[in-house]
Amino acid sequence: MINLYTWRTPNGRKISIALEEFGLPYTVFPIDISKNEQFAPDFLNISPNNKIPAIVDEEAGNLSVFESGAILIYLAEKTGKFLPASGAARYKVLEWLNWQVGGMGPMFGQFGHFTVYAPEKIPYAVERYTGEVRRLLGVLDKRLSDAAYVGGDDYSIADMAIFPWLAGLTTGYKAEALLDGFNYVQAYIDKIAARPAVGRGMLVPQV
Repeated sequence: MINLYTWRTPNGRKISIALEEFGLPYTVFPIDISKNEQFAPDFLNISPNNKIPAIVDEEAGNLSVFESGAILIYLAEKTGKFLPASGAARYKVLEWLNWQVGGMGPMFGQFGHFTVYAPEKIPYAVERYTGEVRRLLGVLDKRLSDAAYVGGDDYSIADMAIFPWLAGLTTGYKAEALLDGFNYVQAYIDKIAARPAVGRGMLVPQV
């Protein structure tokens, strides 16, 4: 059994989508970040950076893993699914997974903070992060003009990482207009959203 510590954010939904796709049994432990539950000592023992998501794999001697990219790789290697075992195809998936973790996620997150959640709208910050989101969407659109999925011909953990952030543009951030002109990205969103496991994963946690 996998214990999943998560909340209703794009990073959290990466892992619930993955667990649904991998078909692994899991138990959900909601960590309400609006109530600072991520700072509870018991959770810090699992995720010392006080961030969701995190997992504990009971089958592996209660092994804990935090950071969404590390969790996705762990689950892929545990099951032998959605990440090629070796060669160029493996590194292409890891390349795009790291693109999401190191670039797309932080920039989209800052965009959301300064355009939706910040108590004061700072024009420079709004302009900077809006421009960065558009740039990253352009990078993704170019990739998807050449490949069915970001890693190549096959759906992978990189797609699981990217999709919740794209979905967030049209839900939490109400910024679907930023997708205008990125036809490959829009088609990709529709394709990934149609996967039953993705639909189930996006509903976790239900509180």
